[in-house]
Amino acid sequence: MSSESRAVTRSHDDRSDDGNALRIDDYLNPLDEEALRASFQSAEPFRHVIIPSLLEPAFLREVCAAYPGYAEAKQLAGAEFRRVNENLKLQITDQSRFPEPVRMLHWILASDEFRARLSRITGIENILADPALRGAGMHVMGASGRLDVHVDFNLLDRGALHRRLNILVYLCEDWDPAWGGAVDLWDRDVKLRAGALAPDAGSCLIFNTGEHSWHGVTQISCPKDRTRNSFAAYYYTEAAPTDAGIAHSTVFRPRPGERWRSGLLLPIERGRDTIRKWTRRFGNFVRGH
Repeated sequence: MSSESRAVTRSHDDRSDDGNALRIDDYLNPLDEEALRASFQSAEPFRHVIIPSLLEPAFLREVCAAYPGYAEAKQLAGAEFRRVNENLKLQITDQSRFPEPVRMLHWILASDEFRARLSRITGIENILADPALRGAGMHVMGASGRLDVHVDFNLLDRGALHRRLNILVYLCEDWDPAWGGAVDLWDRDVKLRAGALAPDAGSCLIFNTGEHSWHGVTQISCPKDRTRNSFAAYYYTEAAPTDAGIAHSTVFRPRPGERWRSGLLLPIERGRDTIRKWTRRFGNFVRGH
Protein backbone atom coordinates (compact mmCIF):
# COMPACT_ATOMS: atom_id res chain seq x y z
CA MET A 1 0.00 0.00 0.00
CA SER A 2 1.44 3.36 -1.00
CA SER A 3 2.15 6.02 1.59
CA GLU A 4 -0.28 8.30 -0.26
CA SER A 5 -3.14 5.77 0.02
CA ARG A 6 -2.32 5.18 3.68
CA ALA A 7 -2.47 8.92 4.36
CA VAL A 8 -5.82 9.24 2.62
CA THR A 9 -7.49 6.40 4.47
CA ARG A 10 -6.19 7.53 7.85
CA SER A 11 -6.46 11.29 7.49
CA HIS A 12 -10.05 11.88 8.67
CA ASP A 13 -9.79 13.88 11.89
CA ASP A 14 -13.52 14.17 12.68
CA ARG A 15 -13.80 17.82 11.71
CA SER A 16 -16.44 19.45 9.57
CA ASP A 17 -15.82 22.22 7.03
CA ASP A 18 -15.94 24.97 9.67
CA GLY A 19 -13.04 23.34 11.51
CA ASN A 20 -15.06 22.48 14.61
CA ALA A 21 -14.82 19.05 16.17
CA LEU A 22 -17.56 16.74 14.98
CA ARG A 23 -19.69 15.35 17.82
CA ILE A 24 -21.34 12.35 16.23
CA ASP A 25 -23.64 11.81 19.23
CA ASP A 26 -25.41 15.03 18.23
CA TYR A 27 -26.57 13.23 15.08
CA LEU A 28 -27.00 9.59 16.16
CA ASN A 29 -29.38 7.82 18.49
CA PRO A 30 -27.71 5.99 21.40
CA LEU A 31 -26.38 2.53 20.53
CA ASP A 32 -26.32 -0.48 22.82
CA GLU A 33 -22.99 -1.76 21.56
CA GLU A 34 -22.99 -4.95 23.64
CA ALA A 35 -26.42 -6.00 22.35
CA LEU A 36 -25.48 -5.10 18.78
CA ARG A 37 -22.24 -7.08 19.07
CA ALA A 38 -24.08 -10.16 20.29
CA SER A 39 -26.63 -9.86 17.50
CA PHE A 40 -23.94 -9.37 14.84
CA GLN A 41 -21.86 -12.34 15.93
CA SER A 42 -24.81 -14.77 16.06
CA ALA A 43 -26.63 -13.62 12.92
CA GLU A 44 -27.40 -15.97 10.03
CA PRO A 45 -26.88 -16.59 7.14
CA PHE A 46 -23.87 -14.29 7.57
CA ARG A 47 -22.88 -11.82 10.24
CA HIS A 48 -25.06 -8.74 10.24
CA VAL A 49 -27.03 -6.46 12.49
CA ILE A 50 -30.07 -4.25 11.96
CA ILE A 51 -30.39 -0.92 13.74
CA PRO A 52 -34.04 0.22 13.47
CA SER A 53 -33.29 3.91 13.97
CA LEU A 54 -29.67 5.04 13.60
CA LEU A 55 -30.07 8.79 13.07
CA GLU A 56 -31.37 11.38 15.53
CA PRO A 57 -34.92 12.32 14.37
CA ALA A 58 -34.29 15.96 13.39
CA PHE A 59 -31.11 15.03 11.49
CA LEU A 60 -32.89 12.12 9.83
CA ARG A 61 -35.59 14.48 8.52
CA GLU A 62 -32.92 16.81 7.13
CA VAL A 63 -31.11 14.00 5.31
CA CYS A 64 -34.32 12.54 3.89
CA ALA A 65 -35.49 15.95 2.69
CA ALA A 66 -32.11 16.61 1.03
CA TYR A 67 -32.36 13.62 -1.30
CA PRO A 68 -33.28 14.60 -4.87
CA GLY A 69 -35.86 12.96 -7.09
CA TYR A 70 -34.72 10.59 -9.81
CA ALA A 71 -34.53 13.20 -12.59
CA GLU A 72 -32.57 15.64 -10.42
CA ALA A 73 -30.29 12.89 -9.11
CA LYS A 74 -29.58 11.87 -12.69
CA GLN A 75 -28.04 15.31 -13.28
CA LEU A 76 -25.75 14.80 -10.26
CA ALA A 77 -25.00 11.13 -10.75
CA GLY A 78 -21.63 9.74 -11.58
CA ALA A 79 -23.26 6.52 -12.78
CA GLU A 80 -26.68 5.29 -13.83
CA PHE A 81 -27.31 1.56 -14.05
CA ARG A 82 -29.79 0.16 -16.57
CA ARG A 83 -28.79 -3.47 -16.70
CA VAL A 84 -30.52 -6.80 -16.24
CA ASN A 85 -28.82 -7.31 -12.88
CA GLU A 86 -28.96 -3.72 -11.70
CA ASN A 87 -31.69 -1.51 -13.11
CA LEU A 88 -32.80 2.10 -12.59
CA LYS A 89 -30.18 2.87 -9.96
CA LEU A 90 -28.25 6.12 -9.66
CA GLN A 91 -25.02 6.32 -7.69
CA ILE A 92 -23.48 9.61 -6.55
CA THR A 93 -20.03 9.16 -5.04
CA ASP A 94 -18.57 12.67 -5.36
CA GLN A 95 -19.11 14.23 -1.94
CA SER A 96 -18.79 17.74 -3.40
CA ARG A 97 -22.16 17.04 -5.02
CA PHE A 98 -23.81 15.92 -1.79
CA PRO A 99 -26.38 18.20 -0.16
CA GLU A 100 -25.03 19.47 3.15
CA PRO A 101 -26.95 17.03 5.43
CA VAL A 102 -25.81 14.09 3.29
CA ARG A 103 -22.21 15.31 3.44
CA MET A 104 -22.53 15.40 7.23
CA LEU A 105 -23.80 11.81 7.23
CA HIS A 106 -20.76 10.82 5.15
CA TRP A 107 -18.41 12.50 7.62
CA ILE A 108 -20.08 10.74 10.54
CA LEU A 109 -19.83 7.29 8.99
CA ALA A 110 -16.17 7.89 8.04
CA SER A 111 -15.21 9.39 11.40
CA ASP A 112 -12.66 7.85 13.75
CA GLU A 113 -15.26 7.55 16.51
CA PHE A 114 -17.85 5.78 14.37
CA ARG A 115 -15.26 3.37 12.98
CA ALA A 116 -14.17 2.63 16.55
CA ARG A 117 -17.77 1.78 17.41
CA LEU A 118 -17.98 -0.49 14.38
CA SER A 119 -14.86 -2.29 15.59
CA ARG A 120 -16.42 -2.86 19.00
CA ILE A 121 -19.66 -4.13 17.45
CA THR A 122 -18.12 -6.36 14.79
CA GLY A 123 -14.83 -7.39 16.38
CA ILE A 124 -12.96 -6.22 13.26
CA GLU A 125 -9.97 -4.07 14.17
CA ASN A 126 -8.31 -1.19 12.32
CA ILE A 127 -11.29 -0.45 10.07
CA LEU A 128 -10.59 2.08 7.31
CA ALA A 129 -13.05 4.21 5.37
CA ASP A 130 -12.83 4.95 1.65
CA PRO A 131 -13.01 8.74 1.18
CA ALA A 132 -13.66 8.23 -2.54
CA LEU A 133 -16.76 6.15 -1.71
CA ARG A 134 -16.08 3.81 -4.63
CA GLY A 135 -19.34 1.99 -5.31
CA ALA A 136 -20.95 3.68 -2.31
CA GLY A 137 -22.37 7.14 -1.52
CA MET A 138 -25.89 8.24 -2.40
CA HIS A 139 -28.00 5.53 -4.03
CA VAL A 140 -31.31 6.47 -5.64
CA MET A 141 -33.52 3.83 -7.26
CA GLY A 142 -36.58 4.60 -9.35
CA ALA A 143 -39.89 2.85 -9.88
CA SER A 144 -39.34 -0.60 -11.46
CA GLY A 145 -35.74 -0.64 -10.22
CA ARG A 146 -34.18 -3.81 -8.82
CA LEU A 147 -30.85 -5.28 -7.81
CA ASP A 148 -30.24 -9.00 -8.24
CA VAL A 149 -28.70 -11.08 -5.48
CA HIS A 150 -24.93 -10.64 -5.37
CA VAL A 151 -21.74 -10.59 -3.36
CA ASP A 152 -19.66 -7.43 -3.63
CA PHE A 153 -16.17 -6.85 -4.96
CA ASN A 154 -13.64 -7.83 -2.32
CA LEU A 155 -10.39 -5.90 -2.92
CA LEU A 156 -9.46 -2.26 -3.41
CA ASP A 157 -6.32 -0.39 -4.41
CA ARG A 158 -4.81 -3.33 -6.31
CA GLY A 159 -5.40 -5.69 -3.45
CA ALA A 160 -3.92 -3.52 -0.72
CA LEU A 161 -7.26 -3.18 1.07
CA HIS A 162 -9.73 -5.96 1.90
CA ARG A 163 -13.41 -5.10 1.96
CA ARG A 164 -14.86 -6.12 5.32
CA LEU A 165 -18.10 -4.28 6.08
CA ASN A 166 -21.03 -2.57 4.38
CA ILE A 167 -23.31 -0.09 6.09
CA LEU A 168 -26.58 0.84 4.40
CA VAL A 169 -28.70 3.65 5.85
CA TYR A 170 -32.22 3.87 4.42
CA LEU A 171 -33.82 7.24 3.87
CA CYS A 172 -37.34 6.62 2.50
CA GLU A 173 -40.01 8.49 4.46
CA ASP A 174 -43.53 6.98 4.46
CA TRP A 175 -42.42 3.97 2.43
CA ASP A 176 -45.23 1.48 1.76
CA PRO A 177 -43.99 -2.13 2.17
CA ALA A 178 -46.20 -3.05 -0.80
CA TRP A 179 -43.79 -1.06 -2.98
CA GLY A 180 -41.06 -3.67 -2.47
CA GLY A 181 -37.47 -2.43 -2.43
CA ALA A 182 -36.49 -4.53 0.58
CA VAL A 183 -32.90 -5.64 0.93
CA ASP A 184 -33.00 -9.41 1.19
CA LEU A 185 -30.39 -11.74 2.66
CA TRP A 186 -29.77 -15.22 1.28
CA ASP A 187 -28.03 -18.41 2.30
CA ARG A 188 -24.72 -19.37 0.68
CA ASP A 189 -26.46 -21.37 -2.07
CA VAL A 190 -28.99 -18.59 -2.83
CA LYS A 191 -31.84 -21.04 -2.26
CA LEU A 192 -33.36 -19.77 0.98
CA ARG A 193 -34.10 -16.15 1.83
CA ALA A 194 -33.07 -15.73 5.44
CA GLY A 195 -34.43 -12.23 6.01
CA ALA A 196 -35.42 -8.90 4.50
CA LEU A 197 -35.40 -5.28 5.63
CA ALA A 198 -37.76 -2.64 4.26
CA PRO A 199 -36.03 0.67 3.41
CA ASP A 200 -37.77 2.64 6.15
CA ALA A 201 -36.31 6.02 7.02
CA GLY A 202 -33.49 5.72 9.53
CA SER A 203 -33.19 1.94 9.47
CA CYS A 204 -29.65 0.67 9.05
CA LEU A 205 -28.07 -2.61 8.03
CA ILE A 206 -24.44 -3.44 8.82
CA PHE A 207 -23.06 -6.68 7.48
CA ASN A 208 -19.85 -8.57 6.96
CA THR A 209 -18.75 -8.46 3.32
CA GLY A 210 -17.53 -11.94 2.55
CA GLU A 211 -17.58 -14.62 -0.11
CA HIS A 212 -21.08 -15.75 0.91
CA SER A 213 -22.80 -12.50 1.93
CA TRP A 214 -25.51 -12.80 -0.74
CA HIS A 215 -27.96 -9.90 -0.76
CA GLY A 216 -30.09 -7.92 -3.20
CA VAL A 217 -32.96 -5.46 -3.58
CA THR A 218 -36.41 -6.74 -4.49
CA GLN A 219 -38.40 -5.29 -7.38
CA ILE A 220 -39.60 -1.74 -6.70
CA SER A 221 -43.17 -0.79 -7.59
CA CYS A 222 -43.45 2.65 -5.98
CA PRO A 223 -45.24 5.56 -7.72
CA LYS A 224 -43.17 7.24 -10.41
CA ASP A 225 -42.72 10.37 -8.29
CA ARG A 226 -41.12 8.38 -5.45
CA THR A 227 -37.63 6.90 -5.12
CA ARG A 228 -35.91 4.36 -2.92
CA ASN A 229 -33.11 6.29 -1.21
CA SER A 230 -30.15 5.03 0.76
CA PHE A 231 -26.63 5.98 1.73
CA ALA A 232 -23.90 3.34 1.57
CA ALA A 233 -20.41 3.23 3.02
CA TYR A 234 -17.90 0.41 2.70
CA TYR A 235 -15.07 -0.32 5.12
CA TYR A 236 -11.71 -2.02 4.62
CA THR A 237 -8.73 -3.41 6.47
CA GLU A 238 -5.15 -3.84 5.41
CA ALA A 239 -5.13 -7.29 7.03
CA ALA A 240 -6.84 -10.05 5.06
CA PRO A 241 -9.76 -11.89 6.68
CA THR A 242 -9.32 -15.58 7.41
CA ASP A 243 -11.83 -16.48 4.67
CA ALA A 244 -10.37 -14.17 2.00
CA GLY A 245 -11.12 -15.28 -1.55
CA ILE A 246 -9.39 -14.52 -4.82
CA ALA A 247 -9.90 -11.04 -6.28
CA HIS A 248 -13.28 -10.61 -7.94
CA SER A 249 -15.73 -7.92 -8.97
CA THR A 250 -19.43 -8.07 -8.06
CA VAL A 251 -20.81 -11.60 -8.57
CA PHE A 252 -24.53 -11.98 -9.35
CA ARG A 253 -26.86 -14.94 -8.84
CA PRO A 254 -30.53 -15.30 -9.84
CA ARG A 255 -33.16 -15.72 -7.16
CA PRO A 256 -34.95 -19.07 -7.05
CA GLY A 257 -37.51 -19.16 -9.85
CA GLU A 258 -35.63 -16.53 -11.88
CA ARG A 259 -33.14 -18.71 -13.73
CA TRP A 260 -34.59 -17.36 -16.96
CA ARG A 261 -32.93 -14.02 -16.15
CA SER A 262 -29.45 -15.52 -16.31
CA GLY A 263 -30.35 -18.03 -19.01
CA LEU A 264 -32.18 -15.66 -21.38
CA LEU A 265 -32.04 -11.95 -20.51
CA LEU A 266 -28.33 -11.81 -19.68
CA PRO A 267 -27.21 -13.49 -22.94
CA ILE A 268 -29.45 -11.10 -24.88
CA GLU A 269 -27.94 -8.13 -23.05
CA ARG A 270 -24.39 -9.38 -23.64
CA GLY A 271 -25.17 -9.82 -27.33
CA ARG A 272 -26.40 -6.25 -27.58
CA ASP A 273 -23.28 -5.03 -25.76
CA THR A 274 -21.08 -6.90 -28.24
CA ILE A 275 -22.92 -5.41 -31.22
CA ARG A 276 -22.57 -1.89 -29.75
CA LYS A 277 -18.85 -2.42 -29.09
CA TRP A 278 -18.11 -3.58 -32.62
CA THR A 279 -20.29 -0.85 -34.10
CA ARG A 280 -18.26 1.77 -32.20
CA ARG A 281 -14.99 0.18 -33.31
CA PHE A 282 -16.13 0.12 -36.93
CA GLY A 283 -17.23 3.76 -36.71
CA ASN A 284 -13.87 4.76 -35.23
CA PHE A 285 -12.09 2.84 -38.02
CA VAL A 286 -14.13 4.60 -40.74
CA ARG A 287 -13.56 8.04 -39.18
CA GLY A 288 -9.85 7.31 -38.91
CA HIS A 289 -9.64 6.65 -42.61
